[in-house]
Amino acid sequence: MPMTMSRARVARRIATAAAFGGGGVGLLGVATVGVLLTEVRLARRTVGGSSDIPPCADGRYGAAFGHRTDRPPLRLGFLGDSTAAGQGVHRASQTPGALLASGLAALSELHVDFRNVALPGAQSDDLERQVELLLAAGTEVPDVCVIMIGANDVTHRMPPAQSVRHLSEAVRALRAAGCEVVVGTCPDLGSVEPVYQPLRWVARRLSRQLAAAQTIGVIESGGRTVSLGDLLGPEFEARPRELFGPDNYHPSAEGYATAAMAVLPTLCASLGLWPEEERPEPARGEGILPVEQAAAEAASEGGTEVTASRAPWALLKHRRRRQLPAAETTDPSSVTP
Repeated sequence: MPMTMSRARVARRIATAAAFGGGGVGLLGVATVGVLLTEVRLARRTVGGSSDIPPCADGRYGAAFGHRTDRPPLRLGFLGDSTAAGQGVHRASQTPGALLASGLAALSELHVDFRNVALPGAQSDDLERQVELLLAAGTEVPDVCVIMIGANDVTHRMPPAQSVRHLSEAVRALRAAGCEVVVGTCPDLGSVEPVYQPLRWVARRLSRQLAAAQTIGVIESGGRTVSLGDLLGPEFEARPRELFGPDNYHPSAEGYATAAMAVLPTLCASLGLWPEEERPEPARGEGILPVEQAAAEAASEGGTEVTASRAPWALLKHRRRRQLPAAETTDPSSVTP
């Protein structure tokens, strides 16, 4: 609990600095940063990299449901970095966007038109450009957008307040356009297999702190968050060979499926499609908490949702996951470019 409260206080300071245009909050001393930079250089020799272009998964999902209704399709937008783009897998059906589009189609029993503008290597300052692409004149505004961002902000040492400010502005712009927004917060970089101590400890601390601050900014901008934590659970540390891809950094197909299963309930709940009620179940460790405390607790436990309640409170929820159906697109050309 003391660690959670400390993270909550720092996260609130970062979010406040973001709201008022501050440059950042120093989380580490100069000596620690020096150690971090040395370890980063060593880790880069070990951690692979992928220059592969992620497969394009844009298109229409839910072929089985088109004949059942005359309701228009749902529109799903995806923004963020290489994880959002699906880097590390070779089939469009294995990307998180395709998996979530397919799951959303199955639960809504509607077609889902999916468009992904995520960019590998992107930091949060690229979100403005991505939002403009999704909301460009002549395109249909998505009903809901998923954003996955933050890892590159940590590794490139973007000031956390600046990172949160860019994300919050993107969420506000999408909400103003009529989109629901779900943000998968910064993953726990301490789970990357070839990263050793002390970098592992530093990377975990920085990424969890950013995730907590992101949650505060997103909730106060009208969105919802799902903690990606160590990319959703102890599975990544227990079975890294299965859940990390060939470059030992990006998720494998099974890893993306694990992440998508945790995001799907919140995605559907944002559209009123999830059967669970919007109230806490104390037996499942859920509750109404001050937003910074909910953010700090979520950052420590992958798959945890945080949703706004009456200010300054937030709902901390652990939604039950469901197995995802196989992703199958019907017509990539059917989505408005």
